[in-house]
Parts: sequence; structure tokens; C-alpha cells
Amino acid sequence: MKRLWAAGAWVGVVLLCVTVSAEAQQPPAQANPSNAPQQPAPGQPPPTLDNTPLAAGDEEVAEPPRKLISWNEYNGRSFRFRVGAGFLYEYAAYSQDQESKEQFALLPAPKIRDLRILFKGGFGSDRVTWSSGIMYEQSTQKVLVRESGVMFAVPSLSGSIFVGRTKEGFSLNKIMVGYAGWTMERTEINDATVPILADGIKWLGYAPEKHVLWNLGFFGDWLSEGQSFSTYTRQFVGRVAWLPVMSETTILHIGINGRIAKPDDNVLQLRSRPEAFPAPYFVDTGKYSVDLTKMTDLEIYYRPGPFLVGTEYFVQKNDAPTAGNPLFQGGNIVATWMITGETRPYKTRGGMFDQISPARPVFQGGPGAVELVGNFSYVDLDSGTLTGGRFWRFTPMVNWYLSDNVRFEFTYGFGSLNRFGLVGHTQFFQTRMQLQL
Repeated sequence: MKRLWAAGAWVGVVLLCVTVSAEAQQPPAQANPSNAPQQPAPGQPPPTLDNTPLAAGDEEVAEPPRKLISWNEYNGRSFRFRVGAGFLYEYAAYSQDQESKEQFALLPAPKIRDLRILFKGGFGSDRVTWSSGIMYEQSTQKVLVRESGVMFAVPSLSGSIFVGRTKEGFSLNKIMVGYAGWTMERTEINDATVPILADGIKWLGYAPEKHVLWNLGFFGDWLSEGQSFSTYTRQFVGRVAWLPVMSETTILHIGINGRIAKPDDNVLQLRSRPEAFPAPYFVDTGKYSVDLTKMTDLEIYYRPGPFLVGTEYFVQKNDAPTAGNPLFQGGNIVATWMITGETRPYKTRGGMFDQISPARPVFQGGPGAVELVGNFSYVDLDSGTLTGGRFWRFTPMVNWYLSDNVRFEFTYGFGSLNRFGLVGHTQFFQTRMQLQL
């Protein structure tokens, strides 16, 4: 563990030093393939409406909008290659009432949240792209293969086909790169019900004239058996979204998701931490017998300039007669404000928001970008014969983006857990450092 921390700290120092040096020097952007993301001119923010064709790896680790270094990539006429990296380190402390202490013993703890390397590239005009990610999983202390596969652009299908290990395509917040999200963690119902990855094939499409996008995927566990995320034998997932308002200044996104899945060995366990990675699982159904699960999720996001407000709500029906055919539900409401004036980019072909790029980075003498966030989340895993618990949490927080590569998060949370015949209240005090290449 000490070696891992030393390696992570070294990666962090290198990334920070590279960022400071690169942003201070302001070298010109490198040439890119014709359909690669267009790089903003020095001193200019990236576009807030990104129509760039999707590439393999776009849902795993986001590339910094401004390419200020070139030693980690090669861009040739027939082949391109890039190495990216990400590192998250955080600390969490708690204040509990007596009932909360009886439910869980929570102790202050620092923890490495994520340490990963991503390789990605393309051929020719990027009609074929590929990616492969490697991650150290803190909970199991194992090195795992993350999103890895090949994406083929298929104009006749109005989109692309991805084959390999990827996100299922259920929920905008799940599809977004974790490093680009507005909160530290995804909501409890999201983490409990939707695996972070799956192996299979996914079709991603976009009809620009109709302002409609979609994805359809079929996944199995023939390669992922034994992985921590592999809890289903097979699953079919679909998502469609409509953008009735779509401009550089304003986005209105309305989407609906559907998912049918057969659990591995007809056994399932839904559980989630309270949006604090060092904490234990606050809600947990335990293992129960189930033949099939059916899910839906409604997502609505409105982004007028530097403001964003959104909501998602999940419902999962379980075909589980011995457990009383439980129905689980939950969701969240979030509002954000970039007080320094930036606008969060939106990727039209993926139907997701991207990371913030500060207009005036700290390493150029500016304040960076500052984002105020308020999030309310709720989950109910009490249904049928199962008592997994009911939990809600209100989270005000501040995100400080020093540059495209460095971010700090300062979070307070107040949560209420109804479980074990008790209603306990917990205050969360969290901070995180995020570095990416």
C-alpha cells in the first residue's frame, strides 16, 4: 500500500509540474486528424456545444480540452496514439448522532479513489478508433482492465458501433466521464443498480436535423466473469434523448432509458455507499434470488449559460417471487452555477456533459473556474421482503478547477439513513484532489 501511495503521489507531482510548465509556456496546439476535437485558440474557451464524432475511450477519461503538451501523443496521417492518466485522492470525516453510530462506526480516512492509465488511438480519418484502460481498484487492491475496445464509424447507421468493454449507456450521469462530473460520486440508486462497465456491443446514433440521439446495447459476461462489476449474465439497454433547445448558450436535454437484465446465477445484491468512497455501504439488500430485472430512468437537464439544473429518477422492478417482487427507486436533483462565467460543454453525439475548462487558469495568473453545486439524492431499497434501507442526502459543495488538468473539491453533506430499525443522521466533510493528463 505504501508503494501504491508513493506511485500515486509521484504521478500527481509529475502531472502538476507538467501542467504548470505547459500552461506557462502556452505552446501552440498540435495538428489533429480532420474529425478530432477542434482545439481552442490560446486564451479562448473551448466550444460549449461539441459536435465532434465519438471515439473509443470518450466515456472513460476525458482529454483536457486544451492540448498544451505533445510528448504523450503521436498524430500521423494514418495513425494516432495517445496516453492519458488520472489520479484521485480524497479525505472524508464524519459527525454522527447516536442512532447513526449504532448503524455504522465511521472513522476519518484518506483514500486513493482512482489511479488509471488510458491508451487510445485511431486510424486514418478516425473511422476506426480504439482504447484500452488499466485501473487500480482500491476496494479489491487489484489491477483491472477498464473500458477497452474498438469503435467503428458507420454513417449509414447515423453513428458508431463499439465492440468491447464499455459503459452500458444507461443514465446521462453514468455515461459521463467520472472526472467530468459535478459531484464527487454518483447517486446511490445509480451505483446500486447500474454496473459501471459491461462487455458487448453498443450502437450510438445521432440525427442532427431532428435533435435526437440514442444508443442500444447488448452485453454478456463471457469475458468479465469474476470482475467486481460483472453481476449480470446478459443485459439489453436502450436510451433515447431529445434536444428541443440546442445552442452554444442553452441546452435542454430530455431522455429516457430502459434496461432488461438477467442476474448472474439468478442472484443479485444491490448496495451503495453514501456518496463517500471511504465509507461503508449504507444501503444494502443482501443477496436475493431474482429471475429478471427491468429498469427505467427519466433524465432532464437544462443548461442556460453558466447555470445547470437537472434531475434523474430510477425505478427497478424485480421478478423475484421469493422476495416479494420488490420495486426499488431513487434519484436526484442537482443545480450548479459557474460563478466565474464558464459554460459546461455538452457532447451532442454522446448525449452527455463534458468537463469544465477554466477561461483564466490559475497557472496563467487567473482565478481558475469556480463552480457551486447543490445536490439532493434519495434511494429506497425497502420493498417486498427486503429491507436494504432508505437514505437521503443533501450536498452543497465547491469545485475549483485550477486548470484543465487540476481540480479540487470541497464537500459538505447531511444524510439520513432509515435502516436496522433506526433513523440515523450523519454529516459528511470531504475533500478531493483530481489530476489528469
